[in-house]
Amino acid sequence: MTDASANPLLAPSTLPYGLPDYREIAPQHYLPAFEEAFAQHRAEIAAITAQTEPASFENTMIPLERSGDLLGSVARTFYTVSSADATPEIQEIDETLAPLMSAHRDAITLDAALYARIADLHAQLDDLDLDAESRYLVERHYREMTHAGAALDDDAKSRLTDLNGRLATLSNTFEKHLLADTNDLAVVFDTAEELDGLDEGALSAATQAAADRGLEGKYAVTLTLFTGHPYLARLTDRASRARLLEASRSRGVRGGANDNRVIVREIVRLRAERAALLGYDSHAAYITSDETTGTPEAVHAMLRQLAAPAAANARREQAALQQIIDETAADTGTEPFTLEARDWAYYTEKVRTATYDIDTAALRPWFEAERVLQDGVFWAATQLYGVTFTERPDLPAYHPDARVFEVKDADGSPLGLFILDLYTRDTKRGGAWMNSIVLQSRLRGTSPVVVNNLNVPKPAAGKPTLLTLDEVTTLFHEFGHALHGLFAVTTYPHFSGTAVFRDFVEFPSQVNEMWIMWPEVLAHYARHVETGEPLPQDVVDRLHASETFNQGFATSEYLAAAWLDQAWHSLDASAAAAVDDVAAFEASALADIGLDNPVVPTRYSSTYFAHVFSGGYSAGYYSYIWSEVLDADTVEWFTENGGLTRANGDRFRERLLGVGGSKDPLEAYRDFRGRDAEIAPLLKRRGLEG
Repeated sequence: MTDASANPLLAPSTLPYGLPDYREIAPQHYLPAFEEAFAQHRAEIAAITAQTEPASFENTMIPLERSGDLLGSVARTFYTVSSADATPEIQEIDETLAPLMSAHRDAITLDAALYARIADLHAQLDDLDLDAESRYLVERHYREMTHAGAALDDDAKSRLTDLNGRLATLSNTFEKHLLADTNDLAVVFDTAEELDGLDEGALSAATQAAADRGLEGKYAVTLTLFTGHPYLARLTDRASRARLLEASRSRGVRGGANDNRVIVREIVRLRAERAALLGYDSHAAYITSDETTGTPEAVHAMLRQLAAPAAANARREQAALQQIIDETAADTGTEPFTLEARDWAYYTEKVRTATYDIDTAALRPWFEAERVLQDGVFWAATQLYGVTFTERPDLPAYHPDARVFEVKDADGSPLGLFILDLYTRDTKRGGAWMNSIVLQSRLRGTSPVVVNNLNVPKPAAGKPTLLTLDEVTTLFHEFGHALHGLFAVTTYPHFSGTAVFRDFVEFPSQVNEMWIMWPEVLAHYARHVETGEPLPQDVVDRLHASETFNQGFATSEYLAAAWLDQAWHSLDASAAAAVDDVAAFEASALADIGLDNPVVPTRYSSTYFAHVFSGGYSAGYYSYIWSEVLDADTVEWFTENGGLTRANGDRFRERLLGVGGSKDPLEAYRDFRGRDAEIAPLLKRRGLEG
């Protein structure tokens, strides 16, 4: 037994909202705390299954929902750090922990006695006097345990546990390799001339990144998770663009310690074997069977429906870019060249400027990060939902860059905490995400603590952080997840916050993006960092006019990644075992759907596709476009009903965000919208009509 007095993770936090006191937590506290939490959780489950009385909701479901409280607390505390500040010591703990967590989850999920009690309750569900959330709790636990393999015989369960443990280790290794390779491949430039086109803020960030690596006087450009680095749109030197794109696409394929190709193949093979063990033709069939889509065929049909017009639009865009290159060469007397992937973003900006008179890089002074946060993201939430945000510098986060805000409801009552961790660093994984440290639950009497992580380059001290429009979009998007986590009010922790189907979870975050360009919101936050002048209305008008611009490229690069995910995970066990060349498999898959244009690379190649191989989106990356159908339909509803009003916000909060996972998501959508979603608004948004 671990001494709780010597381990801050084993005692309740004394801070508001149960925020862990990270000042007191050291790496050596984590593994002993996990060991104690595993033992406590097993004892809690044993107490449920040892009962001789027939199963009832009160003696089975209630203690089940109360169980694992300590483990959940320790795990959320640790995984917040392991994703956002993964020092070598934390990475070592994560590696040790991966198979232990997998084995523990299986011990609970595959427990035959627990499953029997829940199955008994499920069989008599119509005879039980339960409210809607309690009834759904029984349905979901029964479905999830069955889906996980609880009905298998002992030999099959043993093999399943082995597979799950190995997959957990492989996913952890994939992420470790990717982080290391991303850091190793940061592109170092000797002179500012090589970075011509970047503004002062970007150069400041590159100078700081080089200094952090001990390279004083040089410039280091760190990589983003996705293929197309934002700086490709601004760098005038083709060689510099080539170096940056090549570094991005080289992650995990260079051989050596951080090569992810063998990891990808083994993950795919083992997932296919596990799916077969569970009675499914493929991992994609297994995953989608418990999502709103239902089958991989439904996913494939949607992706194919969108791919052909997206690819055609991209080819038209490509021709326009080539024309700009040829005309520029004729005007300057230089040698023309054929457009390559490294050139797309740069010449897209030239076409955007020529067609719409918009230079997106020149917009950054209007998107100063603090103003975007306070007067944009927070202000829009206040107008819609009445909530307010007060920074709490007295409360410790897990890293000095992470800021804590207290959130209060319209009546002044405490709602929860929001933590923002804006900047990139070598110990943070790529991309952007939301996670919870504390879950809301009426049963446990807890309020939510949620985190948003981004990877914005940090300028030198004293310099303002100026965001790109894409980074503004990411900030609003991730905050939509945060609102979902803050607003869900459920009795049972199983349904807390964003605990919804994977192909529904992106919907609220995508909806929150609508406020970026909403007139009242934009006018409130988009003000010049030096003069305070608002973004000129003629620029706003041109931004709206260009909304479908470059959507062929944007849609194609996304669909290509979504199709790669489906292609890998639609393989049966024998086909998965036969794949021996990752690059060849990718090429064949993209050709199959007509998205093999070399000038439009996939948003993620397999070896750095963290969503799929180290995150929770395996066979589910389609979720973004699937959710966008709901999102575009919802934007249409807000537009038709007066936009940014408390009445609209309250309806959306009450009927969608507020229910968390306690209701079938499509039923919740129908309750909000009055009907099922229609695809027409999405097709219009992405320029795919006809």
